[in-house]
Amino acid sequence: MLPPTAPSRGAGSALLAHDLVRTLGTRRVLDGFSLTAAPGRRIGLIGENGAGKSTVLRLLAGADEPDSGTVVRPPDLGFLHQEMPFDPSSTVDDVLADALREARADLAELDRLAGALAQTPQDAEEHAGLLAAYGDRLDRAQATEAWDADRRAELTLAGLGLGALARDRTLASLSGGQRGRVALAALLVRRPTALLLDEPTNHLDDDAAAFLEQQLRGLPGVVVVASHDRAFLDAVCTDVVDLDPAVEGTTRYGGGYTAYQAAKRAERERWQRRFAQEQAEIAELRRSVEVTAHEVAPGRVRRDNEKMGYGHTAGRVQNQVARRVRDAARRLDELERVRVERPPEPLRLRIPAQARDTVDGLLVSLRDVRVPGRLVLDRLDVPATDRLLVTGPNGAGKSTLLAVLAGRLDATGALRRRPGLRVGLLTQDTVVDRPDRTARETYAAALGADRAESVPLLALGLLGAADLDRPVGHLSVGQRRRLALALLVADPPDLLLLDEPTNHLSPRLCDELEDALGPGPGAIVVASHDRWLRSRWPGRELRLV
Repeated sequence: MLPPTAPSRGAGSALLAHDLVRTLGTRRVLDGFSLTAAPGRRIGLIGENGAGKSTVLRLLAGADEPDSGTVVRPPDLGFLHQEMPFDPSSTVDDVLADALREARADLAELDRLAGALAQTPQDAEEHAGLLAAYGDRLDRAQATEAWDADRRAELTLAGLGLGALARDRTLASLSGGQRGRVALAALLVRRPTALLLDEPTNHLDDDAAAFLEQQLRGLPGVVVVASHDRAFLDAVCTDVVDLDPAVEGTTRYGGGYTAYQAAKRAERERWQRRFAQEQAEIAELRRSVEVTAHEVAPGRVRRDNEKMGYGHTAGRVQNQVARRVRDAARRLDELERVRVERPPEPLRLRIPAQARDTVDGLLVSLRDVRVPGRLVLDRLDVPATDRLLVTGPNGAGKSTLLAVLAGRLDATGALRRRPGLRVGLLTQDTVVDRPDRTARETYAAALGADRAESVPLLALGLLGAADLDRPVGHLSVGQRRRLALALLVADPPDLLLLDEPTNHLSPRLCDELEDALGPGPGAIVVASHDRWLRSRWPGRELRLV
């Protein structure tokens, strides 16, 4: 039983982090990170893999300690991360009982206090204390909607697709996705005053993700979430914090993901204008130092009377020239020290010159195609400039269809390809032939020296400079997949097949990739569960069931 003096669990207090520094191994992941999250604010953390999103959440939750800096937390905080804080032998019912424990304790304590008040005269000395305790506990119960907790538990399980899950199932018997959803359900049922979530929409279908979004928007306290799910960020967040390195440091944007996109576009335009202006001024200053400053009157022939008096004013003119040279050189030195770097080029499909002329007609034609237990498709034609999105539930055959189109999987039925067709496939699992080669060497070997030089791997923005000379076998799964995507983007084939291409990409790179898939030569077929991509797809759609 919780003491009557326990702190109120209403909207709660703010979550504050000040000047956090965290080094993991030899890499400084966070350097002076600060955050103020007031009740009612739902803050999304975005950035590249390794930018520090999960580290921030662990520090905010107290699961890890910063090297320096401070965190002030609300008294009741819930943290969803990869490892559930329950024994594998615990059942689903055990997890729910733990989530409901405080609500049930509050109701039991209210009953006890109500009984004590009924038996205590109003003029008795202890009456005022009992009344105050009852008021405090009533505030807690109302804030957490304790009377509705058991019904909320059932609705939450159903909303997350767990309604049919037997309550006596042990956690060890569940899939990883089911365990993650059970942990998420427990937090939503408990309704802590601060909620920290790490990639909460992983393993959620569209309906479950929409249910989660609705639940989070209804919470009165603080929510901080790390996510790659742009549709989720747009539906839930009141603020977005971009952890990717920037000149101004970590940047916070008001609004959801759509507002963040608009702000980033405006930032890039300002960056591009400033870069262009500075480059023009630098070019002019260099010319001034080398040529213009040495001219007495640039572009004008002296008159006869000026020539007659020139000897008397030569000293003054030379002083003026010297001053102009010094001023131009000083400004040039200052500008070259503080000038901004060139904005990185956005990801785009770099079509080889010889492939720019699109051939009309069909690239691939399928009729009555069957892969037993995996795919049934009566008809599909892929024209030379097609933009086709393949959707459907897990197990519907999306990846199988792409493998058939690529010629990597045999199927019954009729399949015709245009002679000489170049096909590229980005699979969900990237396998490399030479894991001992560096990313740079793999890129050059696959593309050829000329192409690799004309489209540098670093310029694509898919791998960081520190990863270019690491053996591919030492890269993470996500980094290897980015390298595979780089090979396709740098030298696109006639038919580009992408299986869940936005997996392992930051939201910014996902945006750039989608822009790169716009109109142009070559056909593109994409299989994706990404709600943001699907809602904005400009081409046609094939839904498998």
